[in-house]
Amino acid sequence: MNLEKLATETRNKQTMNLDELSVLEIMKRMNQEDQTVAEKVAMEIPQITKVVEAIIKSFNQDGRLIYIGAGTSGRLGVLDAAECVPTFSVDPSMVQGLIAGGMKAMTIAVEGAEDSKELAEEDLKAIELTRKDIVIGIAASGRTPYVIGGLEYATKVGATTGTISCNKDAEISKYAQLPIEIEVGSEILTGSTRLKSGTAQKLVLNMLSTGAMIGIGKVYQNLMVDVKPSNEKLEERSKRIIMQATDCSYEEASKTFIKSNHQVKLAIVMLLTDSTKEEAEKKLVQANGFIRKTI
Repeated sequence: MNLEKLATETRNKQTMNLDELSVLEIMKRMNQEDQTVAEKVAMEIPQITKVVEAIIKSFNQDGRLIYIGAGTSGRLGVLDAAECVPTFSVDPSMVQGLIAGGMKAMTIAVEGAEDSKELAEEDLKAIELTRKDIVIGIAASGRTPYVIGGLEYATKVGATTGTISCNKDAEISKYAQLPIEIEVGSEILTGSTRLKSGTAQKLVLNMLSTGAMIGIGKVYQNLMVDVKPSNEKLEERSKRIIMQATDCSYEEASKTFIKSNHQVKLAIVMLLTDSTKEEAEKKLVQANGFIRKTI
């Protein structure tokens, strides 16, 4: 293992005196470094676009999006997967995050888990990975054995494979059909890839899941019309979304929200097309879930 060649492991010349700076100076230096991350992500948009298109294709054939990673990278994948459920009202199985060492590794490091290729294969077998699925391996270093093992098994199964790493010519890129490499450079704190590398990975994950959900009709205009109203705050947000999409009153939005059995998208179609719940349901089926195609 030669970490010296990895940009994420090199020392940042701008922060060699980090321990001598005031708190204010440290904050400013961190902010300056963070501002470079979005620019690096922008350079990879063409490749990120290809991955989003592959995820949409997978969803359209009833496939799933599976993130695999270890440590910070794994936690970010689990986080993005978890957020898809309330935001887009999808089944928890549709977008999944697998982390080396299992869910307990979300809070406590599991020694040796990230070094096991076999563990990743076991985890993917446990969710019954198929060729319809897409597996995205996440590793800031780009060399995590757990991720490589998962990608190897995914390839064997016939699933589509992609990666997110923060080094150029990353090892994991060799095992993926659609590698994304965001070289953010050295961290303010040497080797601490939860910083700029983690930010870059989070930005890319935001783009992948949000872009894919837009691509399958989970968004109308810029509204999350498939939001799951699982609490009082989200119920109020749902009514506001209905109002924003249809220009109706709060009272009408509330009434239609109830008639639609608390389904925001259905309520919007009912109002925009002056339809009953049953008629709106048929229109959405015919439009493959896209509101814009129903009006």
